[in-house]
Amino acid sequence: MLGFDVSEKSISRWMRHAPRNPQPAKRWLAFLRNHRETIAAMDFFTVPTVTFRLLYCFFVIGPDRRRILHINVTRQPTSAGIIQQLREAFGYQAGQRFLIFDRDSKYGLETPIAVRSMGLIPLRTSCESPWQNGIAQRWVERCRRCAATCSTT
Repeated sequence: MLGFDVSEKSISRWMRHAPRNPQPAKRWLAFLRNHRETIAAMDFFTVPTVTFRLLYCFFVIGPDRRRILHINVTRQPTSAGIIQQLREAFGYQAGQRFLIFDRDSKYGLETPIAVRSMGLIPLRTSCESPWQNGIAQRWVERCRRCAATCSTT
């Protein structure tokens, strides 16, 4: 409108430096604070064995007191196995209302459906946003740090 010709490369370079809208992050943080007692989070982490195989540790954690609600280890996680573990974790008296998990392909299409059938609301985190499931990620990091400390002593 001012008569200047601007290349697409210049625009894309400046768009990277443009300030982003902080509202989505604030909304997520407010949600976590307001519903702390009714949220549970689940995730996997891998553990190498002595024979160089991988074990997958599945856990469900309650962020209100960072209490582990359920934990299990498997060699090959499947969506059917995950659903069974969720049934064991929550049973019929789930005090939680929301279940946070990432977009891992291990969950498949069946897991969110099963979560809904248990009376929970499934909340999937955004792609490449581990901070949205921060309680679970910090617990995994703590487990790894403890394992590293134990193996050096």
